[in-house]
Amino acid sequence: MIIHPGELTQKERYKLFIGTILPRPIAWVSSMSVDGFLNAAPFSFFTVVATAPMTLVFCPQIPATGRVKDTLRNVEATGQFVINVTNEETAQVMNLTATTLAPNDSEFEWAGLTPAPSKTIAVPRIAETPVSYECVLRQVVPVGDGSPGSGAAVFGEVQCIHIREDLYDEGGYVKLDALKPIGRLAGAGYTRVTDLFFMERVPPPEGQ
Repeated sequence: MIIHPGELTQKERYKLFIGTILPRPIAWVSSMSVDGFLNAAPFSFFTVVATAPMTLVFCPQIPATGRVKDTLRNVEATGQFVINVTNEETAQVMNLTATTLAPNDSEFEWAGLTPAPSKTIAVPRIAETPVSYECVLRQVVPVGDGSPGSGAAVFGEVQCIHIREDLYDEGGYVKLDALKPIGRLAGAGYTRVTDLFFMERVPPPEGQ
């Protein structure tokens, strides 16, 4: 079967992406407007960009309503945000913050989250999360014409990391069984990390 993107509706393109690019990690982004209103929202179009400097990217899409996400407006206005890591323990409350609220209504209040002071930026992190990355905005790359389904890649350079002490071993190793990460699937689906398999990297042929 061959599919060309131009033959699909926006809904079909979205469904195909979220049904095949998975499981996806979730960036639980806290941001703040220039007037001080706090926002928290999950984004599963998210990954690592580089480790030197430590850089993350998340990609807010323009939804069917056509309204630009509050998170993107806040980040562009302040140049700061926090990427918080959600897990099994915070999954339900994270899901609450996916609800669309009015721009000045705080997801922190709606979901009962605790704003915790950051060390290097003004935007607070989410106290309930096991890991938080304080970021400054480095670049926003718009994609598309601004219609629903368009989006942007938001690049943030990590300035400070908060990690729960029981998760971290010297040398940078994170205890997976203590972190209990989750991933995003299609529809209302999520997954836990409960089944692992390992493959050692195969060395190149001799002489190469």
